[in-house]
Amino acid sequence: MSRLTPRRAVLAAGLLAPAIACAQSGGTGSVWAPTRAMRLVIPFPPGGTTDLIGRMAAEKLAAKFGVPMVVENRPGAGGNIAGESVVRAEPDGGTLFFTTIGTGSMNYSVYGARMPWRPDEMASVGLVTRMPNVLMVANRMAVRTMPEFLEFARGRQGEITYGTAGIGSSPHVCMELLSQITGIRLVHVPFRGSGPMLTELMAERVDCGMDNIPSSLNFIRENLVRALGMSSARRASVVPDVPVIADTIPGFEATAWFGVQTSARVPRAAIERIGAEVDTITRDPAFRARLAEFGADGPNLTPEGGTTPAAFEAFVAAEIAKWGEVIRKAQLTAS
Repeated sequence: MSRLTPRRAVLAAGLLAPAIACAQSGGTGSVWAPTRAMRLVIPFPPGGTTDLIGRMAAEKLAAKFGVPMVVENRPGAGGNIAGESVVRAEPDGGTLFFTTIGTGSMNYSVYGARMPWRPDEMASVGLVTRMPNVLMVANRMAVRTMPEFLEFARGRQGEITYGTAGIGSSPHVCMELLSQITGIRLVHVPFRGSGPMLTELMAERVDCGMDNIPSSLNFIRENLVRALGMSSARRASVVPDVPVIADTIPGFEATAWFGVQTSARVPRAAIERIGAEVDTITRDPAFRARLAEFGADGPNLTPEGGTTPAAFEAFVAAEIAKWGEVIRKAQLTAS
């Protein structure tokens, strides 16, 4: 009988791992549980808001399940490369996707037929948090409130420039929604990320900009740019003096959001168990306090936190419909 060398034994164990990855205990009322390291795929590079929150969630999930949670950053194609890898992965519950408003809703309309998976191929597990975008103007701009900005823009249709982190990004589509509701026409200047956009806004080479609150926070606090309004339904505790856009445009809301999804081929028992742990995490005061430090102080669908796969699925469906209409009207497509 042949014997395995130590190296071959390791390789053999690695080949067998997927088959025993996430087993269920036997008997009636069995509960799904992972039996090896899990993987959280993040669709953007390290260092950004998505990566930061994703790693926070991964740390908590690893502690809940008692197994390592490997974080894998797979940027490219607006997050579609990462999402496709999850949809096509072994459907054992061991591979999770840290989705965003872009990958979870906007990309279906921005990429159209080039989207590498359909909505029904991705299962919703739980919403982790939401956070506002913020509308800012260069300090040289002679406007200090949202009503003044709208009046100023209406008198200069097609002349005012605004920067965002890129075409089809959450801030870009948020500004398109603002334009469609108010009738103002602005000139979009896309950048390769928030950093370059904020640098140009601070240097007053673009008139205004829209961005997620975490990356904008220090610029606002140090008065390098002037914040006019938050896109959320309520003010952010990190900059409580900045009003919400809805004070001027009733009903306006456009929050960036982050959550956990996985392949729809994963057994429902696994989705429900992982969802229950995500729910527990979002209710954790320590986790919520860390999120609040950079402006995400309204986790999930209520200020109290809490999430379920079914609730997140309904939320994602509503976001796909909402942003699909905005994107179609704006005729936005990925280049």
